[in-house]
Amino acid sequence: MMNKQKFIDKFMAAFVLLAMFKIIGIVAQLFHESFWSVVGTLVLFLIIAFIILMVIASLKDKEQNERNSKRKGGAGGNFYLETSLFDRIRSKYEELAEKYIAEKDYKKAAKVYMNLLQDHYRGAKTLEEGGFYNEAAVIYLKKLKNKSDAAVCYEKAKQYKKAIELYKEMDQKEKVGDLYKEINDLPNAHTYYQMVADDYINNHQIIKAALIYRKKMEKTEEAQKILLKGWQEDKDAFNCLHIYFANIFEIEKLGIEIRDLYEKTPAYKKLIYLDAMKYEFKKDPKLQPITRSIAYEIIAEKVGTRSEIVNELKHFNPDDEVILKDISRFKTSRNKMFRN
Repeated sequence: MMNKQKFIDKFMAAFVLLAMFKIIGIVAQLFHESFWSVVGTLVLFLIIAFIILMVIASLKDKEQNERNSKRKGGAGGNFYLETSLFDRIRSKYEELAEKYIAEKDYKKAAKVYMNLLQDHYRGAKTLEEGGFYNEAAVIYLKKLKNKSDAAVCYEKAKQYKKAIELYKEMDQKEKVGDLYKEINDLPNAHTYYQMVADDYINNHQIIKAALIYRKKMEKTEEAQKILLKGWQEDKDAFNCLHIYFANIFEIEKLGIEIRDLYEKTPAYKKLIYLDAMKYEFKKDPKLQPITRSIAYEIIAEKVGTRSEIVNELKHFNPDDEVILKDISRFKTSRNKMFRN
């Protein structure tokens, strides 16, 4: 059973071996990096070596005290030493990384996370936080196989072509379109936006398809066509109609469209049209006569089978106390008739 001294001897041997490899690495770097870069690496190594030696010294005293108080010996003590040593060294590495972050030395902090703590994700996040987006993207991609975060970093670094390729691999068509638009490649941007719109239409998501046409492709007429089609084919009919009207900004033109579309509306959809008129009535005083007239027509047509529809009159006469009383009288008389 290995005692404490043997463990420390082996650990120190490993430490010396690590130092030899580090020195070899530093010499090799002399041919590729600046003098101060090599000095910085050497200083970092010396700090780490000092931390390890301090931890070993601290644990040496602690174990001596515990050996005197424990009756059980052997492997248990060695296991405790190994575990405690590992935790203490890891804690020191964490402190060192935090110190570098506080000093805004994000590259050194990232090296501690990746090389000493074997935590590539935190290393990449630290580089990203420090604005080293290209370096972070490489870590995300090569070490973590994380295309999403890598694409975000390339986008932040304005490496749009690299980001586009990753978004294509992830089948994020709208994002691809956005980045093509960012670099003023409108033909490719519209190609991908059209793919997105087609996908929405095939999934009966007409509103989203219309937004792509209007907001991303700046094709308001195409957006209006798809909204009108959604209304006609009963695919989220009310919202299609409501947004269709919302996209018409000229009040006179809107009034004409409201009347023309109503005349083409089948009977089974007139209650939906009535709901839409409530919003249009409030939009502009110039629209109130036509929307009120359409509302009266629908209410008169439906009151025979749906007496409660008279309540809708109040939406088109909000300040008319007389009509509110008429509604109340009508409801009272209808109730009496049914009771009799």
